[in-house]
Amino acid sequence: MKNNLVVKDNALINASYSLGLVEQRLILLAIVIIREHTHNMHLDYIAFNKPIEITAESYINTFGVSHSTAYETLKDACKSLFSRQFSYQEPREKGIAHKTTRWVSDIAYIDNSATIEFTFAPAVLPLITYLEQHLTSYELKQVSNLTSGYAIRLYELLIAWRSVGKTPIIDLYEFRSKLGVGDDKYQRMGQFKEKVLHIAIEQLNKHTDITATYEQHKQGRTITGFSFKFKLKQSKLIKAESKRDPNTVDLIAKMTDKQRFTFASKLSDMPEMGKYSHGTESYQQFAVRIAEMLLQPEKFRE
Repeated sequence: MKNNLVVKDNALINASYSLGLVEQRLILLAIVIIREHTHNMHLDYIAFNKPIEITAESYINTFGVSHSTAYETLKDACKSLFSRQFSYQEPREKGIAHKTTRWVSDIAYIDNSATIEFTFAPAVLPLITYLEQHLTSYELKQVSNLTSGYAIRLYELLIAWRSVGKTPIIDLYEFRSKLGVGDDKYQRMGQFKEKVLHIAIEQLNKHTDITATYEQHKQGRTITGFSFKFKLKQSKLIKAESKRDPNTVDLIAKMTDKQRFTFASKLSDMPEMGKYSHGTESYQQFAVRIAEMLLQPEKFRE
């Protein structure tokens, strides 16, 4: 895949839903695919409501899973995904609408080609295509090695706060709902931490571009919520290839290369910079471009 950027409206990031690992991976792959086809106003998938095709081979290559198990798990996910739904909030003139919708309108598994076809439900399309500033994006490879569906959801919830590196306190019930932990699962806090939270944190710290910690919040002796702090691992921006000495001061910018890349990284998170971004690039890719722009006197002054 040429572009592997997952982009979601924040309403979808903060939605409440329960999806298995394979189901989540299918949704993420589909978002990448549909954004490739809708880039530069090529709206074939939307205008004609064509199904999205995901082959078993692309799933295997993206997530590094075994051929021996992939086909059966994809078949099972195909059966269950149709019944899945999620709830989210949508602002209206008369107030906040609490909306529930399915993920897909139809779905099929084609045996001979080991291909899944499905059509996103109409309510989902605006949350992954018609996006302005209220969005969260990340590269699919950041979650491709996560084997816990809870870890994928936690990564998305955290990365939505990328610009500040920490979340507000999330109410326990709301947190469980966003992670997709059913009311009948891991009701004891010890179980929840062992089977959900600690596994998710461990996988994020090992496989993604962030390291995260959490703090629990109590009323009396009862845990009522969690908050998280996280930071990006050593930025690839600083490691970007440069033939110049990294300590050389640029005569135009009056800053070292290291300072320039650090500054560009911060700028890439600012909404005001949106007019310079390309729709398919990640924050890191955008930051690399900003760093290059800072070498141009007119762009640096701007």
